[in-house]
Amino acid sequence: MPAITSANLANAIVKMVAAESLPALRGSLVMGNLVNRDFEPVLANAGDTVNVPIPPSMTVQNIGETGTVNTQNPNVGNAQIVLNRHFEASFSIPDVTKAFASPELLKLYLEPAVSAIAEQVETDLLATASSFTANPAVGTYGAALTESSIDTAETTLFTKKVPMSAPRYLVVDPTAYGQLRQIARFSEFQTAGEAGLKALVDGQVGRLKNFYVFRSQFVPKAGTAPVQTSNLAFSKNALGLVIRRLPKPLPGTGAIAEYAEAGNFGVRVVMSYTPNTLAQQFTVDILYGYGILRNDHGVLVRS
Repeated sequence: MPAITSANLANAIVKMVAAESLPALRGSLVMGNLVNRDFEPVLANAGDTVNVPIPPSMTVQNIGETGTVNTQNPNVGNAQIVLNRHFEASFSIPDVTKAFASPELLKLYLEPAVSAIAEQVETDLLATASSFTANPAVGTYGAALTESSIDTAETTLFTKKVPMSAPRYLVVDPTAYGQLRQIARFSEFQTAGEAGLKALVDGQVGRLKNFYVFRSQFVPKAGTAPVQTSNLAFSKNALGLVIRRLPKPLPGTGAIAEYAEAGNFGVRVVMSYTPNTLAQQFTVDILYGYGILRNDHGVLVRS
């Protein structure tokens, strides 16, 4: 059994913070859990570019018994995502041993820092709503969200050949979510069965017109009278979120780092000593980039 030293104790502390931070981060995300994150979490630096291949379109022909093969030369599309979003949230703990002896005290420090990072990721992803211009926008700014608008958005994605096996998502602001809950035939047991009862009692829309419906406080708004709310209907491959590992600090520099990762989503946790405050400083940071992969797989939903 290895001896307990200040070095391995410090590493254990950072690992514990890292393990605690990831569930809090993922639990605070909406968009971050829905978009395409199928990219390797390799080491990278701010400013690097990730090339994301996009499948080409191909055609089919009837070869018959005497025909010949028609060789196609499809061009693989490419979306470039720049890793230009590096955000951190730091906090100091004067008595680190007391914090780790009490999990609730550690949670008190950690959750606000992690939530701040999650909010930034959500804000960035939702800000792309108005950039989906390949399809006509649905709904009207300043007006209540209607069943007809949601129906049109889903039909648009079907027309653009979003695979039937690909889940469709609708992320709206709290006001629009409340408007959807008040559509009578979707919020009453006699018209929508158990789903209507759930919307009425639990307040959860769940699934509507083939969309999984979510609400977010970070849906972008503009103007005042009327307020212009830009909700988003999309499939997974409409948006890409690329998160890369940041390098660990050099050994002997007085800082210890660990990664908290799951499902290509993760953060770096760094612990260092700040002599001016006689406290341990913890920094949770993330390096990521985001971008539109398939513009025709998203629809701006106005309300």
